[in-house]
Amino acid sequence: MNTMWNRLKSHTALAARRAAVLFCAASMALMPAEIAVAGDARLVKIDQGGAGQSSRSIVLGLNKAAIVELPVAARDVLVSNPEIVDAVVRTNRRTYLIGLAVGQTNAFFFNEAGQQILNLEIRVARDLSGLRETLRQYFPKANIDVESINDHVVLSGMVASATEADRAHDLAARYIGVTRENVLNMLGIEGKDQVMLKVTVAEMQRNVIKQLGVNLTSAADFGDFALRLATTNAFSIQGQSLGGLSTAGTAVSGSDGSVGAALRMMERTGLLKTLAEPNLTAISGESAKFLAGGEFPVPTSRDRDGNVQLEFKPFGVGLNFTPVVLSEGRISLKISTEVSELSSEGAFVLQGAGGDGVTVPGLKVRRAETTLELPSGGSLVMAGLLSDSTRQNIDGVPGAKDIPVLGQLFRSRDYQSNETELVVIVTPYLVDPTSRDKLALPTDGFAPASDMDTILMGRLNATYGARGAAPAGKSLQGPVGFVVD
Repeated sequence: MNTMWNRLKSHTALAARRAAVLFCAASMALMPAEIAVAGDARLVKIDQGGAGQSSRSIVLGLNKAAIVELPVAARDVLVSNPEIVDAVVRTNRRTYLIGLAVGQTNAFFFNEAGQQILNLEIRVARDLSGLRETLRQYFPKANIDVESINDHVVLSGMVASATEADRAHDLAARYIGVTRENVLNMLGIEGKDQVMLKVTVAEMQRNVIKQLGVNLTSAADFGDFALRLATTNAFSIQGQSLGGLSTAGTAVSGSDGSVGAALRMMERTGLLKTLAEPNLTAISGESAKFLAGGEFPVPTSRDRDGNVQLEFKPFGVGLNFTPVVLSEGRISLKISTEVSELSSEGAFVLQGAGGDGVTVPGLKVRRAETTLELPSGGSLVMAGLLSDSTRQNIDGVPGAKDIPVLGQLFRSRDYQSNETELVVIVTPYLVDPTSRDKLALPTDGFAPASDMDTILMGRLNATYGARGAAPAGKSLQGPVGFVVD
C-alpha cells in the first residue's frame, strides 16, 4: 500500500514539473520580441545619413546662405558642426543655413513624432565663379580652370608661357586672400620651354716687358788708402732679371785701380688668345652650368696627424645661366660667365720646416654677371672690357743717375705694358630635340693611317671622306643637335 502511494506521489510531482515547463514556454511565447532578445546589438538601428530617400546634399559657398523649405513642420534641427554651418530656424518649415568656414558637415530635421524629415549633407567651399571670370578677363587666350579642395585652390589648364602661369598664380592668391602656398599651380605650358644659350668668349692679351740695367764695380788705391765702390740696381717691377743679354767687362784698368761694368738687357713680348663657345640647354626656370678648364688644389687646414687638407678650386671658362620664357620670342636670362687662369701674381707660399715650401698659385679672373631679356636668335654683347696699363720704374744712384748720357751707367730701367681686350656675346634660342640619325660627330669619317702611309707620307690619319669611311649626307652645320627657330 505504501509502495503504491509513493508511486502516485512521484507521478504527481513529475506531472506538476511538466506543467510548469509548458507554462513557462507559453509565457515566453506571449512576450514581446524586444524583451525576448534584450541585449542583442544586431537589432540596433543606426542612421548616419548620406543615403536614403530623405537624404540630400548641397555645396554652400563660404560666407553665403541657403534656404531650406520643409514639406512638414519640424520640431528639432541638429547640425553636427556649428563652426562650419550655422542653422537659423525662421519658422517650423523654413531654416536658413550660413556657411562659416570651409569644410564638411551635415544637418538632420525631425518632426514632432521624432521621425526624420531630411538629412542634408553640406560641403562649404569657396565660391570661385568670380575668380574664373577675372582670369578670363586678364588671360583671354588661356584655358584656365579653377577648383577648390578644402581651404586650397587648384589651377589647371593650359597657358602660353611660364610668365602667364606665374601671373595667374599671383592673381588667384590675391583674389581669394590667401598665400601662394594655398594655391596649387598645375597649369601646363603650350609654348616651347627649352632654351639653348650660345656664348662666345673672345679675349686677347698682349704684354711687353723691357729691362735695362748697368752695375759698376770699381777699386782704387791711394797710397795706404783703398777705395771700393759697387752699384747694384735691381728691377723693382719684375724683380730680378728675367734673362736676355748679360755681359761683364772692365772699362778702365790701371796700376792703382780698376773699374768693371755689368750690362743686363731683356725684352719680352707675350700674346694670349682665348676663344670659347660653350653651348648649354635648359628648361625654362631651371639652371645649367658649364666649365671648360680644371681644378687646382689649395691647402686649407691640417688634421690631427698633421696631414694637409686640400680643397680644389675651379678655373677656366665657366658659364651659369637660368632662362625664363616670358612669351613667344621673349626670353629672360640670368647669366654668370667667368674666364680665369692660374697666375704667379698674388701667389701664396707656405714655408715648410725644412726650408721647402708650397706655392699656391693665384687666379686672374674676368667675370660678368647680369640679367637681360632677348628674343630667340638675338645677340647681345654682355661684357666688353678694354684695359691698357703701363708701369715704368727707374732705379739708380742719387745724383749720378741724373747726369746726361753718363747717368745711364748708374741707373736701371724696368718697363711693363699690359693690354687686354675681352668680349662676351650671348645668343639664346628656343629649340626642340631632333632625331639621332640627323646628328653628326667630329669623329665621323675618321680612319687611322696605315703603316705605309705613316712611314712614307708622315700621315697620322687617312683622308676624310674616303669610301666607306663616313656615312653619306652627314656634316656639322649650325648648332649641332637642335633645330633652331
